[in-house]
Amino acid sequence: MSADESLDAGYFDGIFRGDDDPWNLANSGYEQSKFARTIATLDDRRYRHALEIGCAHGVLTARLAPLCETLLAIDISETAIVKAAKRLAGDRQVAFERMAFPRETPPSRGFDLIVLSEVVYYWSDADIALAASWLAGSAAAGGRLILVHWIGETDYPQTGDEAVAKLWAPLAETFSIDVADRTRDYRLDLWTRR
Repeated sequence: MSADESLDAGYFDGIFRGDDDPWNLANSGYEQSKFARTIATLDDRRYRHALEIGCAHGVLTARLAPLCETLLAIDISETAIVKAAKRLAGDRQVAFERMAFPRETPPSRGFDLIVLSEVVYYWSDADIALAASWLAGSAAAGGRLILVHWIGETDYPQTGDEAVAKLWAPLAETFSIDVADRTRDYRLDLWTRR
């Protein structure tokens, strides 16, 4: 796949229609370990306004919710949003919207947490640049941006390392790096808005 074109809603809707849990998010050891590390990295504070971009069917969303006063979870797939909303039906602080980020964006609220877990590598170079521009203007001072990406081979527009490097380049003057961890399978990056 080329870095000139992002994966579209049809791609993800097809995946979610064909399999209730296409990446085994609820049960795989890889996912559970990655989610636990993500929450451990973020659990030193509570977040007033949080945004999760690419929530899939809400497995990580359920773990993020207790850390947040309000959490907006978005996904490009309507099928995924319906499943996520059903999974978290009792969590009043969580709202869901179908949104093709970064071409569609929520109102900028000064988010103090923005989560990009295994999503940036689905985007084209142009969409990464668009996302960076929005992120720079939408994160609150002191707000956190966490990225977690598989670093193995993909057939996506970007590898995990390319995705993070391309997003970091335009944000380097706006954010500082707090965490840059690598495991055998994934990388976790935590950046803070200056």
